[in-house]
Amino acid sequence: MRRFFLDNLGLKIAAVLLSIVLWVFVTSRGQSEISLDVPIEVKNVPEGLEMVSFSVKNVSLTIKGQERFVKNLRPSETGITIDLSKAKKGENIYFIHREDIKLPRAITVTSVTPPSIKVMIEESITRQVRVVPPVVGEPEKGYYVRSVDVTPQAVAIEGVRSEVMRLKSVRTEPLDVTGLSESFSQDVKIDLTGRNVRSKVSEVAVRVVIGAKGR
Repeated sequence: MRRFFLDNLGLKIAAVLLSIVLWVFVTSRGQSEISLDVPIEVKNVPEGLEMVSFSVKNVSLTIKGQERFVKNLRPSETGITIDLSKAKKGENIYFIHREDIKLPRAITVTSVTPPSIKVMIEESITRQVRVVPPVVGEPEKGYYVRSVDVTPQAVAIEGVRSEVMRLKSVRTEPLDVTGLSESFSQDVKIDLTGRNVRSKVSEVAVRVVIGAKGR
């Protein structure tokens, strides 16, 4: 048996080396490397805290793999998810690891830019604020807006403490009374556009009473 292994040992070693070289050659053929920007998502934000901002919205990845896999990569197959379960109030730094990156197994990540991101976290609070329905336009001549009643008169808003504490009230979509001579009721949406707050109540009921002057 020993003689079997030792006979033509040089040729056998050469054959093994040749096999390795051929394997490397075959597997390296058709390899492709590209860079792509991948959006960042978060999960497990602790209760009572709110994410305010990222240092970057996208991370640049350089990936490598068989050309057919790389070329056919779909946006739904990529992504970076940061786990905020251990986040603290203030600035948090997270390094991006391979397990944070969603990619097919056949593709390798060769570089990540930037390798880490900063996430600003603030305390989240809930607060009741008044609802103010703005009225625009003028009723028909001889009439005026006697009263504007809204139900509910206040709603709970939730969000970053610094933003919520700045709000004393929230407005609704405007109600146009141009040329009207009769009272009316209307459901209108609460306008939170441009504010880092939210409310479980999206609509309120408004009753606009229009009266005749001199009566």
